[in-house]
Amino acid sequence: MAKKTTEKPEETEQPEKPEKYFADQFDDEEVLFVFRKHPVVMRKGLVLGALGPLIGVIPAAVKPDLGFGFFFGGLAAGFILGGLLFFPSWMNWYYSVFIVTDQRFIQITLKGFFHKSVVDIGINQVQMVNYDVSGVQQTLLGFGTLNIQTYMGDVTIHDVHHPDKIQKKFIKILRDQGIISNAYPPVSRESE
Repeated sequence: MAKKTTEKPEETEQPEKPEKYFADQFDDEEVLFVFRKHPVVMRKGLVLGALGPLIGVIPAAVKPDLGFGFFFGGLAAGFILGGLLFFPSWMNWYYSVFIVTDQRFIQITLKGFFHKSVVDIGINQVQMVNYDVSGVQQTLLGFGTLNIQTYMGDVTIHDVHHPDKIQKKFIKILRDQGIISNAYPPVSRESE
C-alpha cells in the first residue's frame, strides 16, 4: 500500500508593492518630500471658531439669574458651534498638500467641501525654485511665497511654512535626481 504524501506546491513569493502615499501615485514612483502651507491660513476659521463660545454664553451674560447650568450648557454649545465654524478652515489646510516625487511635483488643493484642484508637473520641467518673505507678519511667523518656474509657466504657492528650507530641499532633490534646473531644454547629468 502506497503512502499518500501531501506536498504543498511551492508558493512563489511576489514582491511587495510599496505603500502608496496618495491615490494617483505610480507604482514605480517614490515620494521624496511632502509639505503643507503654514497654519496661519486657518486664521479666519480660528477667529470664527473663537466667536462660538462667546455666542454661547451671551444669554447667561444678559440674564444672570438663569444660573450656572445655563451658562455651562451655553458654553458647551458654543464650543461645538466654534468647532463647526473652524472645521472647514482646518480641512482645507490639512488636505491641501504639495508632494515632490522622483518623477513629478503635485499640488493638491482643497477649496471647500466639493472643490479639489490638482496640478501635476514633471520634475524635469522645473527651471527654478524661488521664495519671497515680505513684511513683518511673514518674517515673525516664518512663512512666505514659493515660486516654482517651469517651462509651462509659474506655480506660485502662498503662505508656505519656512519657504527657505523648502526651497533648499526642493533644489537638493532636483540635484539628486540629476536635473540641472537652469539649462534649456532640461539636461540630466546622465546625458552629459
